[in-house]
Amino acid sequence: MKNLIQRVITGIVFGVVLIGSIICSPFSFGLLFCLISAMATAEFCNLMNRQEGIEINRNLCVLGSTILFLCFFYYGIYPVQTGIFSIYLVVLIYLMIRELYLKKDNPLNNWAYAMLSQIYVGLPFALLNVLAFQDNGAYSAPQYVFIMPLSIFIFIWMNDTFAYFTGMLLGKHRLFERISPKKSWEGSIGGCVFCIGAAFVLAHFFPIMSTGLWVGLALVVVVFGTWGDLTESLMKRFLGIKDSGNILPGHGGLLDRFDSAIMAIPAAVFYLYIVSLF
Repeated sequence: MKNLIQRVITGIVFGVVLIGSIICSPFSFGLLFCLISAMATAEFCNLMNRQEGIEINRNLCVLGSTILFLCFFYYGIYPVQTGIFSIYLVVLIYLMIRELYLKKDNPLNNWAYAMLSQIYVGLPFALLNVLAFQDNGAYSAPQYVFIMPLSIFIFIWMNDTFAYFTGMLLGKHRLFERISPKKSWEGSIGGCVFCIGAAFVLAHFFPIMSTGLWVGLALVVVVFGTWGDLTESLMKRFLGIKDSGNILPGHGGLLDRFDSAIMAIPAAVFYLYIVSLF
């Protein structure tokens, strides 16, 4: 019971901070997710450095993720300033060159996991800026549309919550027993149905997209969010750990809380790009 209360309180505080920061202003949004990106990257590096033969520079990887997020954020506000991304390229180049001089036992592992910290953690959070800042044309400044990044988390939370309850009531057929024995097809379908319902609600209150596009976005988030969850479960199973960290009492680490988003965000960006072509 104590752990349940702790989980509920942490979940409420976490949700209020996240929703409030996204809705409040583009700068509160940028500050929060820049911080989350940095802390999640540090958490990832800590996990990797526990493994034999891996010695990646956590501070440098955190710096890389932070700069990448800020580059996308700045580009979202001033889309003509593409040169800012050259700053991030300097970090990537240095991550490669430094291994020439460190004389570590396995530089290939260090290269691989350092780059993975940027691709798996840094890039998805940076891409939130692509959702948040909508271009209104060549002669108009980009507009901050808070519902776009917020919708990703609404769909993820709806899917997780109702997949859990539906799975508890009806779950019989395992979705991916080798990696996550508790997930069921029935739960996934139930979560998907409620997400589609949420898409209709969002389409009514935020008609910036058609109902069909909102439903499509919900389905993309459900599918790729589930894969994101399973991907992190596979990583933790390989590492032999239960949680990625303990920063959120009762919920584990940041990677535990954002596992679905890490894959759903890039997929959502790709989906919106594809539908914009038609």
